[in-house]
Amino acid sequence: MAVHEADLVVLGGGSGGYAAALRAAELGSSVVIVEKDKLGGTCLHRGCVPTKALLHAGEVADNTRDAAAVGVRATWEGVDVPALTAYREAIVAKKHKGLQGLIAARGITVVHGAGTLEQGPAVRVGDDLYRGRDVVVATGSYTRTLPGIDIGGRILGSEQALELPEIPAHVAVLGGGVIGVEFASLWRSLGADVTVIEALPTLLPADDEVIGKTLERAFRRRGIRTVLGTPVSAVTADEDRVVVRLADDAEITADALLVAVGRAPATDGLGLEAAGVGLDRGFVVVDDDLRTAADHVWAVGDIVAGPQLAHRGFQQGIQVAERIAGRRPVRVPDAHIPRVTYSSPEAASVGLTEAAARALHGDAITTYEYNLAGNAKSEILGTAGIVKVVRHVDGPVVGIHMVGDRVGELIAEGQLIVGWEAHPEDVTPFLHAHPTQSEALGEALLALAGSPLHTL
Repeated sequence: MAVHEADLVVLGGGSGGYAAALRAAELGSSVVIVEKDKLGGTCLHRGCVPTKALLHAGEVADNTRDAAAVGVRATWEGVDVPALTAYREAIVAKKHKGLQGLIAARGITVVHGAGTLEQGPAVRVGDDLYRGRDVVVATGSYTRTLPGIDIGGRILGSEQALELPEIPAHVAVLGGGVIGVEFASLWRSLGADVTVIEALPTLLPADDEVIGKTLERAFRRRGIRTVLGTPVSAVTADEDRVVVRLADDAEITADALLVAVGRAPATDGLGLEAAGVGLDRGFVVVDDDLRTAADHVWAVGDIVAGPQLAHRGFQQGIQVAERIAGRRPVRVPDAHIPRVTYSSPEAASVGLTEAAARALHGDAITTYEYNLAGNAKSEILGTAGIVKVVRHVDGPVVGIHMVGDRVGELIAEGQLIVGWEAHPEDVTPFLHAHPTQSEALGEALLALAGSPLHTL
């Protein structure tokens, strides 16, 4: 057995893992990343990046169909799936090559293989042991399914959905969360008939209620069917079709079914508990600084309970590297991490929902909703939606929630407002360029500050 020494060993080269590695190397540490697949993890290769490429293709398809409305002559002839696949793969390959170059430039050693944690702390890969002063576990997550529903054939997880050789004529989506909503949106844009099935009463049930209701109306206008508040009782599939039976005995028949009911932490088979790391429902138990119960072992990303977001993984990886180096980075609570669903229209949120804010503060909460119908840039883009701001009465903004095309680009300002506990009156003196969609957020804040401009 060969033993290799490093200041930091990172188990998992996805968003959280490579962020920890890059920051630690910047701070002068020798770093080893152990990765059984490809640097970049699910987000780069099978999640965030490739799905957003397909969503952009869907936007181009929608714009082509609607071009005559703005005086442009264009002809919709359908989707060239091999060319679409090549476009998606080229985007991913370019980002992967860039990441590999960045890792190499920082002097980080990459070990390709399946690793397990051992006491020391150390990571074993085959007959090699990589011992570090500290170890960061960042092994990510995998597609979750429901009992009795197995991925295979015409029953797809998100990874299989990316690899489909054609656009299904009719596809059913089980789950109205972020993954399900995004795939429903892009498939509809590319020409499929789509039905979304969600056991809870609204789409995007983790977001503010107004987001789910607004998105449901927008999907209805786009011809996307939603079946809400109805669980699935059984799924059967053969070579030609999938049949989804609902709890009320209704049936939905489709060419394919996407199972999008969330992701589970990838912690099995890593030797975590034997090395002294505590688990709770598969998630790694950590303290506020992301330390595990094992000395000098840390955990970041999707294996830590909370929002499973790539940028949360980035943040946690950076913060752990800085804590190991003796620094005290500011801890950002999960509620202050921006959340974006890249459907058409988009949904974006940061901070507390109205329901969560009222649960904490009771009647000391007030809200304002600004309709994008009053925003010139939204009218130009042909999008509808809302901006909702939640504030403590005579106090700071505690939540911002938006629906509309491209509103994901506005959420950085929302994060600053919520994170810095700004009052609407603090923000309103700063102007928003006209015409931009950012004015919609400004109008909502003006109204809450008691000085509305384009609203009554």
